[in-house]
Amino acid sequence: MKTLVTGSTGFLGSAILRELLDDGREVKVLVRKGTDTANIDGLDLEIAHGDLRDSASLQSALCDCNVLYHTAAYYSLWDRDQQLIYDINVEGTRKILQASKDKGLEKIVYTSTVGCIGLNDDTSPATENTLFDKNTLSNDYKRSKYQAEQVVLEYARSGLPIVIVNPSTPVGPRDIKPTPTGKIILDFLNRKMPAYLDTGLNLIDVKDCARGHILAEHKGIPGERYILGNQNMSLLEILITLEKITGLKAPSIKMPFWVALGAGWVCELISNHLTGKPPAVPLAGVKMAKYFMYFDSSKAIKKLGLPQKPVEHALRQSVDWFKKNNYVAR
Repeated sequence: MKTLVTGSTGFLGSAILRELLDDGREVKVLVRKGTDTANIDGLDLEIAHGDLRDSASLQSALCDCNVLYHTAAYYSLWDRDQQLIYDINVEGTRKILQASKDKGLEKIVYTSTVGCIGLNDDTSPATENTLFDKNTLSNDYKRSKYQAEQVVLEYARSGLPIVIVNPSTPVGPRDIKPTPTGKIILDFLNRKMPAYLDTGLNLIDVKDCARGHILAEHKGIPGERYILGNQNMSLLEILITLEKITGLKAPSIKMPFWVALGAGWVCELISNHLTGKPPAVPLAGVKMAKYFMYFDSSKAIKKLGLPQKPVEHALRQSVDWFKKNNYVAR
């Protein structure tokens, strides 16, 4: 029998795929026609063409599969077609879970996000049980992922064997698009970051995060959530670590939040009404930076055995990959 992986061409999905293949698993991947497959080219796998919005293609892709890793999501902080984010992240999740139920799958691992986990007002690390405040759903991506997780929990309560993992901020190689966090690293490398915001993230090596998914399949309890994270770092600490890795100077000017927010609003208006291109300063990203996204991964470490390699190593790998693949201006 085979394991189906959605989102395999992306940053985290391709890391999960590689971990499965390293374990000797037979893997099939769901890929939309026209998708950039650079992250999976040359790997020993079966490709099923389909779309999360097309139930028939999902039923077909799940044939001969007994496990599903549903990692695919429309990860965007801006899009003129906001409905597309919900169609893929919420309704697409509903469709593939229904198809999985129809096929009688043995186990499903769903990739959620720490954006669905509550935050503490004092910035202390939050756990899976921290009370959630919907006011932190500051953009369509986060709202769609929260709604999708509710769909997943609904199916879990009905008996579908789903384990939920909530990755924090993976970093490492093959961040092909790149992700918003990858863009921070790139902006630093390309000297496009004159100042920083007073905010914080929880980082984890993308390989450790991928391994956490597989551990969740084997050891996770259906219906439970597991935060897959490692080190809590302020943005300034991240930039200073990048300075140590690269020799490039980290910005020393702290930008007031209201300045960044104003820039976000202006860039959003220009994108929506003039250029139709993603804003230089995404308003959604600025709103997210209002919160320190600090988390406690103790549950996943104790219950799953989540590995915790040094985050500095992952940042170094990310820098090297961006340089090697011509993302950095010479």
